[in-house]
Amino acid sequence: MTDFYDSMASLYHLIFPNWDESIERQAGQLTGIFEDRWGTGCRSILDVSCGIGTQAIGLAKRGVAVTASDASDGAIARAKTEAQRRGVKIDFSVCDMREASTHYGRQFDVVISCDNSITHLLNDDDLLLALRQIYDCTRPGGGCLLTIRDYDREARGTGLIKPYCVREEAGKRYVIFQVWDFAGQIYDMAMYFVVDDRASETLVTHVMRTKYNAVGTDHLLTLMGKAGFTKTERLDGCFYQPVLVGSREA
Repeated sequence: MTDFYDSMASLYHLIFPNWDESIERQAGQLTGIFEDRWGTGCRSILDVSCGIGTQAIGLAKRGVAVTASDASDGAIARAKTEAQRRGVKIDFSVCDMREASTHYGRQFDVVISCDNSITHLLNDDDLLLALRQIYDCTRPGGGCLLTIRDYDREARGTGLIKPYCVREEAGKRYVIFQVWDFAGQIYDMAMYFVVDDRASETLVTHVMRTKYNAVGTDHLLTLMGKAGFTKTERLDGCFYQPVLVGSREA
């Protein structure tokens, strides 16, 4: 999984129609959820799967104290560069979310993991370990927020093509799509970036591979409860993916 994101670090922004707009929009959406769920006092945020910084940078630009980590060295390196370019200060480090509490040794108002990241953990033992580490990083009265794919709505099978987008950047056209191959609840995902360099009339294809756990939201909410979170629920229509939230009792 870390190799996948190391390889994708320079290309990841192409997933979004306009990455800077997505940074701003998602920060606004997340801030709204924080305030509705935990009040206006959420001033310290831990992002345990920050990638290249999509959520972390946007929240930091809104004046929130953001601490962020990811298991991918390549993603963290780019996130640091992008945060510096935008003039925001974020405490970045490399860390597996299953070791978050051990790594940080302190608590935050809200701990987040967005962009379907937690489903890279392929069994309940690892999911529960990560959620317990997240719980230990959450202050009493604070909460946890996850965003994931709605796998209950996804077809299962092999050779499933998921068209993504076509992007234009610096004179190149990028055709992006995924191919999924299921084996039970786990699927192999290949991410294709076909790069058409019109100036040189060359075509290059980058392929990155990883695995995901097509876990349903109800099951994840149950695991959040086992980890200690209360008032767990799924929120729809407030983010580009379903949002799962839970609170740590004051």
